[in-house]
Amino acid sequence: MIFSVYVAINVALFGLMFAHAAYSRERLRPMLTEQAAMVKQYGLSDLCLFTDARYTRNPALADLNTPFQDYPMSFEHFPSGSLIPPPPHLVKRGVD
Repeated sequence: MIFSVYVAINVALFGLMFAHAAYSRERLRPMLTEQAAMVKQYGLSDLCLFTDARYTRNPALADLNTPFQDYPMSFEHFPSGSLIPPPPHLVKRGVD
């Protein structure tokens, strides 16, 4: 009985994920169409902010330890690394 309820809830949640995806896709269709046209026009493969270091090209896709690949206390040797702030989840706010 408990297992059946568990499976039913999971199947319902799985179906809701598809419903949410369909709803979001329709709601965001104009923006996605515009972005697709821009990617096609400029021949872009992905967001690229800077060209020097791989962790500054697209901060959302970077490894967290890439800036310290030589050793943990190594200095930043790419100038663009000083222009991008640390990701929000690594910054502590409101610490007294």
